[in-house]
Amino acid sequence: MTAAPPPLPDEHFRRFMLEHRFGMDEVVTKLNILRDEFTHLHDYNPIENVSSRLKSPESLVEKIARKGVDLADLASFDEVRDRVTDIAGVRVVCSFASDVYRVFDLLAQQQDVTIVEVRDYIKQPKPNGYRSLHALVEVPVFLSGGEVPVVVEVQFRTIAMDFWASLEHKIYYKYRRDIPTELLDGLHDAAETAYALDTTMERLHEEVRGLDDLPAELVDALQGGDGPDAALLSALRRIGDQPSASSSTVS
Repeated sequence: MTAAPPPLPDEHFRRFMLEHRFGMDEVVTKLNILRDEFTHLHDYNPIENVSSRLKSPESLVEKIARKGVDLADLASFDEVRDRVTDIAGVRVVCSFASDVYRVFDLLAQQQDVTIVEVRDYIKQPKPNGYRSLHALVEVPVFLSGGEVPVVVEVQFRTIAMDFWASLEHKIYYKYRRDIPTELLDGLHDAAETAYALDTTMERLHEEVRGLDDLPAELVDALQGGDGPDAALLSALRRIGDQPSASSSTVS
């Protein structure tokens, strides 16, 4: 006989869920403001997409039960806050890996955002090849009863990382975590390929943006398709011989 699922708690639980939804919305709003600023005031927008998800009440109740927490009184919700940190989640998809760190820094620098924990799976991928930057951030939520600090999990990924993670999630769901070895090997290889693609595309992106610093006549010649002539090569060499503005002289 299948045991009945635990009943959903009362008003305190609904308030608890609302607090996390409001905290999630706060973080999403901050990120959307950054994205709109880059879109309208800058020549490049590092944020491709922002999405969010709130754990369902049924899923949260089951997780609380697995952790052995009894929601018998209001004080027990403080224990849930400490032990369950993925109730509210936000995902930020960026163009390139350097954009991931840039957007994270911009969010972390805001005065009402407190960084609780950071796990960098880009520099240190998980054994299966998973790459992402995870941050637990705390934001204040102002309700009628006063200010409530809420922790939100924010994941920063590139487009390639997000595509890989989505596929990996579907495979895990289909095989119920019992994935054949050859599929695991294939996933790991795909993760390395995705990271190599990220690196190559970012390098190409920087090279294209670097053309903005060249004189217009050189850019036209490079894009003409007839190949550089002797005069163009000479001009490029002169540019390459000039010291960069960021270089320093060591005495």
